[in-house]
Amino acid sequence: MKTLLIIATALLITSTVYGQNTVVNGKLTAYNSFPVMNVEISSKKAKATTVSDSLGNFSIVCLEKDVIQVKAKTFQAVNVKVNKQTDSLKINLVFIDTKKNRELAVNSGFMTERNLNYAISNLAEQNNDYCKYSDIYALLRAVGGSSIEVSNSGRITIRGGNTSFSGADEALIVVDGQPTSNIEWIRPCIVRSINILKGSEGAIYGSRGGNGVVVITTKN
Repeated sequence: MKTLLIIATALLITSTVYGQNTVVNGKLTAYNSFPVMNVEISSKKAKATTVSDSLGNFSIVCLEKDVIQVKAKTFQAVNVKVNKQTDSLKINLVFIDTKKNRELAVNSGFMTERNLNYAISNLAEQNNDYCKYSDIYALLRAVGGSSIEVSNSGRITIRGGNTSFSGADEALIVVDGQPTSNIEWIRPCIVRSINILKGSEGAIYGSRGGNGVVVITTKN
């Protein structure tokens, strides 16, 4: 009887563990356009591993609250949290553009030479991971690092600016060439580029640029 109880318990545990398994389908791209092939993808908890195919597609077994890890030498590493509701993913990898990485990406079969050369020459603005941020303020904090501070109210200051100007220290915000005080409407996915100008760099905007300037260009 004791033996039967142990066996039954073991079967129950096994059934529960396997019942939590899920298969996540995904696609790897670069520059939001081209498939990335032959890249290893792994699930941290399930300890499964797979490789993206010629179209950048992959399928991998995950456990509940797992983490999908994508690592390729020429791209920034990506970790994506998944749960039982996650069934598909599109992951845009950010290419680290150096001469050596261009050779490695082609020789490793990650991208064709033709696609990579076209992307570098024509799609540089697509080589980012902006879409993963929840809002424009989270994106600014990530891009600016320690040089930029965003308060809970959305007030932006830049370290290194001339904070003596008019007794204020708020940075000038310029979106698509126009000064503005409202950037809440900007979704990270529509941002083409962000430049942070400090000190004398903001002089092109006159006295208003004395506290630093955040220049945002959108894809619109």
